[in-house]
Amino acid sequence: MARTATIKRTTAETDITLCIDLDGKGNSKLETGVPFLTHMLTLFAKHGFFNLEVNAKGDTDVDDHHTTEDIGICLGQAFRQALGDKAGIRRYGEATVPMDDALAQVVVDLSDRPHFVLKADWEAQKVGTFDTELVHEFLWKFALEARINLHVIVPYGHNTHHIIEAIFKAMARALDHASSLDPRIEGILSTKGSL
Repeated sequence: MARTATIKRTTAETDITLCIDLDGKGNSKLETGVPFLTHMLTLFAKHGFFNLEVNAKGDTDVDDHHTTEDIGICLGQAFRQALGDKAGIRRYGEATVPMDDALAQVVVDLSDRPHFVLKADWEAQKVGTFDTELVHEFLWKFALEARINLHVIVPYGHNTHHIIEAIFKAMARALDHASSLDPRIEGILSTKGSL
């Protein structure tokens, strides 16, 4: 059974179509209008083995906020939809990824209870033209719409680009593990019988 989803979101600020295949090969076709976000989503798809397509048009003449936020919303909704009833998934995932001077740890629970924690500091307010505060906005909206626990911890790092890249790679690997099917799991991995 294909674990895929397509989300369409149109507002006065953005027009987005996003497709994901959780059991892909890491292929991506991305038109976001936000170059740094495109770079991060390319890494996310590759390291999570997700096939990801995004076609987004937004009011980037204002800034990148609305487009980044709405892509996070769409990615979260698509991820949740593609998981289906979550029967047989590992549910939990964790990954620690280095990127030169930076180290990022991401821990997830595909619990259907949204919660987001970010413990990270970076000095630069921009990477290229991208406002680095939008990383928080993107991750929080993704966790909220995917209805997952997402904990991101960066114990150290100097280069802001490296820190953010390590976060996206670690998140991809953690989500790949958590969403993977385990033949030992019958039904839902919860003593409650549901998530």
